Amino acid sequence: MYTIGKKFTFEAAHHLEGLPDGHKCGRVHGHSYVVEVVLTSSVLTGPGFVVDFGEFGPLRDYLRDHLDHQDLNDVLNVAPTSERLAAHIYEWCVQHLDLPEQVHVAMARVSETELTFAEYTPGTS
Repeated sequence: MYTIGKKFTFEAAHHLEGLPDGHKCGRVHGHSYVVEVVLTSSVLTGPGFVVDFGEFGPLRDYLRDHLDHQDLNDVLNVAPTSERLAAHIYEWCVQHLDLPEQVHVAMARVSETELTFAEYTPGTS
């Protein structure tokens, strides 16, 4: 199996509801998010690619145009935890990246800080 991935960054704010009084994540705050998406394929195409890294362009544009410098509570239909954001990005990639039939989105990972991440892999939710 061949695997490639690409990382993206964006800045956004959010807050989480249902937390104990005084929990810092209950207040509006921001993160410098890092998103990583991994694609897999059992065969290579063209000059020996899973896909050209340029095929990630629509994801770059989506993150820039819809999530960057936004309040994620206002633009997502789910509570904007890292876990749900990873699942959202995974599903967006499955629906919107124009990938060859043999190429699959393997996972999406979202980091709010250098030390933390949440990852969504299909079939593991």
